[in-house]
Amino acid sequence: MMLLVLGLGACSQAGSGGGEDARMVRFAVPADPSSLNPLFMHPDSASVEAQLARLSFEPFVDMNRNGKLIPILLREIPTRRNGGLSRDGRTIIYHLRAGLRWSDGVPLTSADVLWTLHAILDPHNLVRSHVGYDRITSASAPNATTIILRLNSAWAPATTSFFSYGTSPQVVLPAHILRTQAPLERAAFNANPTVVDGPYRLVWWHRGDALRYEANPRFALGAVHTREIRVRIVPDPNTNLTLLTSGQLDWNLIAPTQRATVDVHHTLTVEMVPTSVVAGLAMNVRRPILADARVRRAIALSIDRNAISQKITLGAYPVTNQIQPQFSWAYNSKITQPSYAPGRADLAFDAAGWKRGADGMRRNAAGNVLRLTYVAFPESTTGVRVATFVQAALKDRGIAVTVKSVSNAQLFMPGTGVLASGNFDLAYVVWTMGADPDDSAIYACGASENFMHWCNSRVNALEQLAIHDTSQNARRREYASIARIVAKDVPVLWLFNAQYLYAHRTRLHGFAPNAFLPTWNAAEWSLSNAR
Repeated sequence: MMLLVLGLGACSQAGSGGGEDARMVRFAVPADPSSLNPLFMHPDSASVEAQLARLSFEPFVDMNRNGKLIPILLREIPTRRNGGLSRDGRTIIYHLRAGLRWSDGVPLTSADVLWTLHAILDPHNLVRSHVGYDRITSASAPNATTIILRLNSAWAPATTSFFSYGTSPQVVLPAHILRTQAPLERAAFNANPTVVDGPYRLVWWHRGDALRYEANPRFALGAVHTREIRVRIVPDPNTNLTLLTSGQLDWNLIAPTQRATVDVHHTLTVEMVPTSVVAGLAMNVRRPILADARVRRAIALSIDRNAISQKITLGAYPVTNQIQPQFSWAYNSKITQPSYAPGRADLAFDAAGWKRGADGMRRNAAGNVLRLTYVAFPESTTGVRVATFVQAALKDRGIAVTVKSVSNAQLFMPGTGVLASGNFDLAYVVWTMGADPDDSAIYACGASENFMHWCNSRVNALEQLAIHDTSQNARRREYASIARIVAKDVPVLWLFNAQYLYAHRTRLHGFAPNAFLPTWNAAEWSLSNAR
């Protein structure tokens, strides 16, 4: 308890602009991580575990704020031109940078990569997701800096996905620590990864309150400009805003509706960052009502997505019609989903057998009212407001919608969570795409993030073509075909492709969020002494 009080006291002192302020950067995340071991990282709407993992661990490949892919642990990104990718796409050769070290001084080598790969593929490990890794048929390391992977078939996302964005884990782990640990010691590593290769190592974690990181003096990829990082756990967006404007945070993600409050503070500035985050209304096709594509299209016609973008996000999150982020080379602006047309929606519901009664509610031939359960997570201000908007829009069309608030962790929990179990009709879901446009994890039958529980044989076939083709033009056509099928069948109504608003203190330098994470370049953050 004493440590907790002292920790909060330090935050307060830092907010006052004292001597420690220039040596510590503070931000908040909306939820406690389930684990700090990147091996067990699971997707969530705020990428909490990914944000924290990138403070301590480095990927093979990253992306800068301008969308350019850059090698981090690698000397270069494998391509056919540099000999890193075979002509058939089935052999990949990775070359690690020289001089990489863990925070305890032990060299980071190909042995760490092979051990991490073994841990990912070990059926006894409860790894959240290993999309793509199961294509690896052999892995070898002819020397300390070279890794050779052979795949059972070409997988286009491989060179920018293995140990990088798009797969889990996104980083390499220290084999010399984890291979020798007993179960209890491994559990300790999950809560406090003591050996890292990133710019910061964890000092303490007070669950539900805060985490403190300090600079890793053996960070091999450049200078670390800030001595300490303090991360507070604050689920309420309004509390986050208060902490930010009162000087107790140096940066934080804000909702579009909060910008006006931030703009009046001359010590704060706001950056709008295009992201790989795409929000949609998932329709659970396992439910008898939503198994009917006519009902799904009628629902889509009932929702004014332009109004959601303008009124709820103040235009910061533009309407989109597909899962591909609008900055992606696979995005096709010609694809459109059903647009708001209440008159056509009424006709569509009628044609599907759901007709209005004298009380205005829609019923089928058996007299059952059209009722839907909508789930959303309270940690997102935007998501909560979208739920209210959709509920009202569908009520106008004669549909009774019950909105249930489910925590982010309960909603997205693999296997037993609400989305995985299918215990809902409609759900506000936020998907984060990888650096590669592979969307098979969302659309393939039975895929881990196919929360719609939708299966289309043509889409399955196209997904297989897209991940095997090495031609970007061919893949672009295949993803466009997938998007057209989704737009017509509407298992998910895409709402918007978020452009995140990050507010930060004007004296915070080097803060440059990319499309995936705001913490990717934390080593470059620094605070000037001027307030």
